[in-house]
Amino acid sequence: MNKKRGQQSVVFDSPPVITSTANIVGPMEGEGILAEFYDRILLDNLNGNDNWEQCESYMMEWAIKKAIEKDNSTVDDIDYVLAGDLLNQLMSTHFALRNIGRPFLGMYGACSTLAESMLVGSTLIDGGFANKIVTCVSSHHDTAERQYRFPTELGVQRPMISQWTVTGSGAVLVSANGTGPRITAATVGKIVDIGMKDPNAMGPAMAPAAVDTLWHHFDDTGRQPNYYDMIFTGDLGSVGKNLVIQLFKEQGVDLSTNYEDCGCMIFKEEQDAHAGASGCASSGVVYTGYIHKQLLKQKLRKILLVGTGSLHSTTSYQQKESIPCIAHAVAIEM
Repeated sequence: MNKKRGQQSVVFDSPPVITSTANIVGPMEGEGILAEFYDRILLDNLNGNDNWEQCESYMMEWAIKKAIEKDNSTVDDIDYVLAGDLLNQLMSTHFALRNIGRPFLGMYGACSTLAESMLVGSTLIDGGFANKIVTCVSSHHDTAERQYRFPTELGVQRPMISQWTVTGSGAVLVSANGTGPRITAATVGKIVDIGMKDPNAMGPAMAPAAVDTLWHHFDDTGRQPNYYDMIFTGDLGSVGKNLVIQLFKEQGVDLSTNYEDCGCMIFKEEQDAHAGASGCASSGVVYTGYIHKQLLKQKLRKILLVGTGSLHSTTSYQQKESIPCIAHAVAIEM
């Protein structure tokens, strides 16, 4: 059977199963909207470590091991770990994986990394190259601020269009067999760059990439938006989310009835996250917590998770380059 559909999508012959998930978040996330859906909430952003980067590595290692434990598996049962974060050379991930000891593929799609990892992992399993894979992402507000903007100690004022990087980690265990939601299809995104240069305005920069991937997913698979109970983007925030709705509306499609952005689901308004949440862990903790549990309860039966990534770096920003963006989609069904 031809698994490739259209230009950018695949439909899996033997859809891999998500048999467990795990997540861990920081204290601000623990005070937010989805507190009841987190496995563990840290008391502070260091958790006894010497620096924020060590804390981020700790969260990823914890989430991976917890997902394996909840699957009633052992680390040795895992064929591959596919994981990534936001830092240069994936350093948080690399230090976390030192203590896992399994074959590892580093993944980088900025904040689209969870969807990208689930897509690649599902392809490996559907192709018969693995039986169990853990995909995992992490981000940390203070490590991201230190790398991409300013150290938090400076207290730099943030513009209202900016978003708050999530402190947390989410892990998804994908298996060839078992019980749980299945990854039935996926769409690989392509770079979309509309010329924006403001790294604070990631939502507006990424929204066109999300729309492009969604259009190709619908066109490639023949599925309409109403095929899904809900469509979730990763971290466009309130501004990017409204742009997606508007861009679809201009094409005669009302996406507002079954569409939400993970970046709008994490923090309460009074927490002053401005335009919402961002970071790899935005979709990471929302999927592994709230969305996955809704699927298990069959309150949701078919969802499309669209990871969104702003692929700029400190170097590209200093060179006054525009922001290339990408979005990857995975269809998950009970």
